[in-house]
Amino acid sequence: MPGNFVDTTSASGIKFTGVASHTSKKYLIETMGSGVAVFDYDNDGLLDIFFANGAPLSDPTPLGSIPQKKSEKDWNRLYHQKKDGTFEDVTERAGLQGVGYDMGVAVGDYDNDGYEDLYVTGYGGNHLYHNNGNGTFTDVTEQSGTGGSGWSTSAAWVDLDNDGLLDLVVLRYMKWDFNDIWCGEHREGYRAYCHPDTFPAIPPLVYHNDGHGHFTEVAQKIGMGAPGKGLGVAIADFNKDGKIDVAVANDSMLEFLYQNKGDGTFEETGLTAETAVDGDGRTYAGMGIDFQDYNNDGLPDLVVTDLANQKYALYRNNGDGSFTYDSYVSGIAGISLLHSGWGIQFLDYDNDGWKDLLIAQGHDLDTVALNYPQLHYEEPMLLARNTGKGFVDVSSQSGSVFQQRWVGRGMAVGDLDNDGRVDAVVTTNGGPAHILHNETATRNHWLSIDLVGHRSNRDGIGAVIKLTTSKGAQYVTVTTAGSYLSSNDKRAHFGLGTDAVAKEIEIHWPSGIVQKLENVEGDKILKVDEPDKLTATGGNKAAP
Repeated sequence: MPGNFVDTTSASGIKFTGVASHTSKKYLIETMGSGVAVFDYDNDGLLDIFFANGAPLSDPTPLGSIPQKKSEKDWNRLYHQKKDGTFEDVTERAGLQGVGYDMGVAVGDYDNDGYEDLYVTGYGGNHLYHNNGNGTFTDVTEQSGTGGSGWSTSAAWVDLDNDGLLDLVVLRYMKWDFNDIWCGEHREGYRAYCHPDTFPAIPPLVYHNDGHGHFTEVAQKIGMGAPGKGLGVAIADFNKDGKIDVAVANDSMLEFLYQNKGDGTFEETGLTAETAVDGDGRTYAGMGIDFQDYNNDGLPDLVVTDLANQKYALYRNNGDGSFTYDSYVSGIAGISLLHSGWGIQFLDYDNDGWKDLLIAQGHDLDTVALNYPQLHYEEPMLLARNTGKGFVDVSSQSGSVFQQRWVGRGMAVGDLDNDGRVDAVVTTNGGPAHILHNETATRNHWLSIDLVGHRSNRDGIGAVIKLTTSKGAQYVTVTTAGSYLSSNDKRAHFGLGTDAVAKEIEIHWPSGIVQKLENVEGDKILKVDEPDKLTATGGNKAAP
């Protein structure tokens, strides 16, 4: 069945326009857009929305300068969801206006106090905002040691060493400054943004959570310091050894897959796992990423977006530490050949028990049609339905929003109105944000699981949930990471199909605790506390 997504932005009270600051100098940073987070910052049960925003660039921008001044129109924005489903701008009250040219956002409760904290990345330095629990945030960047340097993009909160505290993986894009480099043809109107190959790669930043609000940068020490051109990051335990692994979407170079060796260190295994290149052995412009099990075999699979003529990369997990490039067989190659994708998520839009794909699209070159008339700078969103035997493009039947052309970039997903259907929020490059409300008509049932860790990190990030219905099992890795520059609802969403009850739920917590719940009624949000015993069955501390 096709979906039905409706653009409800105008009625929502959201009035956000991203500041990209396009200049005549065609600085690469202008093309990248910014991220969005959906998260419940005040614990009222309703998702709120945070937008990262750019800043004004002078034309030309002096070498070495960091755009610092944010006037009110350039602020990052926090929108609080009210009981009636509309949103109010609480940015100033919350203290989240921001400074500098911001790019990405990652959500996680790093101090396990029950309130979600925000990490905002950007050019020239990043910011950690501690949630005070009273509607305000405090910038704790300096005392936490998480400021970083260079040009940071996507970030992921993940407990890398299973000590119960969330660590932070921060991608950086490249060694770049406001050099006045001319790329493209030397004639009026044909100047283009430079290819990433023009600039050197740079290692990511990895911050180990030391507790007490302090972090130590450990990328080289733990084996995650390879220079990359990182744009997207996602987590999953791909080899089922109980240790979380990290996948990185790199732009126009080998993609990275960091395997957790279990001793506190990681090994980059992209080439041996066969996720480093496409099916023809070529690199591509990796941008957005997700790492979930799309074929319900219990093994997390990878999907990476890229530019038109490159085909989105779908890697099916073989279960032996390697992956198969599945873009052709699955139908993704044909669907995506002429598209350029950024934010991407596996989500079950119709609750039939199969994870579908929603993708924000648009080229990075505003001049692309001059040389390639079949390609477009502005593109509609893409919805690909998972039939269980491959993916089918259902965009054209899934609402007029899929006829709208945007320069799509960031995308975060989550059930904004708690009606059991997953919604999306999309940012555009130098344009307005859009709320895509999922109004798909379906009689299928659903279950949303909200984990509360105790021995594990409080968000339960890294937990693997297996849910079984009469049709078989499905698996979700709990995470807020994935997509592009964005942060998703941490609640794990399952479509139950025609079953009103989940036969069994098995939760593998990061701590090693395995918890089982049986005969759980659907069509609700289930809050589940981590038990204190190593194995637990029945309704242990689970509350609707």
